[in-house]
Amino acid sequence: MSRIGKQPVALPDGVTATLSGQTIEIKGPKDAKTFTATDDVTITIEDGTITVTPRGKSKRARQQWGMTRTVIANMVHGAKDNFRRELEIRGVGYRAAVQGNVLRLNLGYSHDVDFPIPDGVTITAPKQTELVVEGTDKQLVGEVAANIRDWRRPEPYKGKGIRYKGEYIFQKEGKKK
Repeated sequence: MSRIGKQPVALPDGVTATLSGQTIEIKGPKDAKTFTATDDVTITIEDGTITVTPRGKSKRARQQWGMTRTVIANMVHGAKDNFRRELEIRGVGYRAAVQGNVLRLNLGYSHDVDFPIPDGVTITAPKQTELVVEGTDKQLVGEVAANIRDWRRPEPYKGKGIRYKGEYIFQKEGKKK
C-alpha cells in the first residue's frame, strides 16, 4: 500500500480542478497546468479534494499511484504558491549576477559562465554570493538549481563551490607533512 497515494490532495481557496478522462487540469492564481495520468490509476474529485486510487494490484499500478498523487499535489501547490530553491556560492572571487535573461557566474574559470534563464523560472541574486530560483513547476525549479550547481560543485577540502542553502558538505582532512 502506498502511504503517499492514500492521502487526498486538498484544493486551497482560489484553485480549481477539472477532470476529463485521465487528464486533470489545475487552475490557480499563479499558473494553470495539465497532467495526463496512466490507465493504471483512477482520479476522482469530491468536496474540494482529489483522490487517486490504483486500478489493480500490479506493481506498475502501485508505482503510478504514489507518483500520480505527488505530481498532482505539486501542481496544486504550484498553482497557489511558487517553489523555491536557494543556492550559496562560496569561494574567493566566486560571484553571480543576473543580467536580463542571463545568469552570469564567475566561478574561477578563465571565462564567465553565461547561464540562460529558462521560461517559467525566475532567478534573483539578492547578494553576489546568493541565488534564489523560483517557479511554479517543482521539477523545473529543481532541475535549473541542479544545473547551476553542476557548474562548480562543492569540493570536500575547502568547501568551495555552489551548494544548496543549508547543505552539509563533509570536510576531508588535507595532506599531512
